[in-house]
Amino acid sequence: MAQTSIKLIKPLELSITRCPVVDIRSYVEDNHYSGSINGVKISYCFKVVAPSGQLVGGVIYGQMSTTAWKRYGDAEDDVLELRRLVLDDQCARNSESRVVGQTLRWLKKNTSVKTVVSYADPHYGHEGTIYKASNFEYLGVTSKDKGFRDVETGKVYHSRALRTKYKGEYKPFVKRLRDKLDKGLLEPIELPGKHVFVYPLRRRRS
Repeated sequence: MAQTSIKLIKPLELSITRCPVVDIRSYVEDNHYSGSINGVKISYCFKVVAPSGQLVGGVIYGQMSTTAWKRYGDAEDDVLELRRLVLDDQCARNSESRVVGQTLRWLKKNTSVKTVVSYADPHYGHEGTIYKASNFEYLGVTSKDKGFRDVETGKVYHSRALRTKYKGEYKPFVKRLRDKLDKGLLEPIELPGKHVFVYPLRRRRS
């Protein structure tokens, strides 16, 4: 029996619109390698929809989780990080760059953000091909960092995940991770540096 080929969705057929996080949360958590958006500072979300109406992608921009913004802007509100980018395999080649490009244009038109930063994590086999195709500037690699591997699930967490607080209190998922750490269920590991990419929406004053 002949195998039925899947018809790919062309980049120009995709609808990319701003949305509340609830519209894409499950999709992103089910399809992104991190498996979660817990601890992510969320500023703007976008959904990617096929002509059939099916959700086939999600994008999340948010403020950086540390004071790293100081490297890229004069104020925290000047800088956003592309925190999550997920697109279904049925989307044809160049779909990622179109999605990123359209969301960047929306941010430039509708916000005062000056710089967008994104990281490609080689720990998960990512080298930043999408960002290179989207005309981001490559700034090199960050320093190595510390992380933890869950010995029960194999999932890897950045050490920062164990320090995330909201209004001075650890979030529930952080409490669960710290409990696992206390029980010896999180194995300390060294994480490789991440590739850093920057897209200037507006040029900084010299």
